[in-house]
Amino acid sequence: MTAEPDGAVEEVGSVLVALADPTRRQLLDLLAAHGAATATTLAGQLPVSRQAIVKHLAVLDSAGLVVGNRVGREVRYSLRPAGLDATTRWMSSLAADWDRRLAAIKHAAEAAERDFS
Repeated sequence: MTAEPDGAVEEVGSVLVALADPTRRQLLDLLAAHGAATATTLAGQLPVSRQAIVKHLAVLDSAGLVVGNRVGREVRYSLRPAGLDATTRWMSSLAADWDRRLAAIKHAAEAAERDFS
């Protein structure tokens, strides 16, 4: 597996923490489906208070997954897909490492089977 710089490790960690909560994943789904929205609008679509939504959005913002833009008195939140880039690279690297390991095990098992035949 490739080594990630410390900043990337922290970024991946914050994304995984943010994605661990089902309400935050629902918020991302809503923003992906409907585009930018306010905390009030989002709270109307989930069984969670507006204050809780604001806290969840703060976690998502801190992880780089959403961005809030002030429009008059409102803050409209939208997805920031680039926030997943480091996590995607890490997961792809992890998957490739496992694929290599499984291929080596398969090769060893096939070689052992040929030797016993």
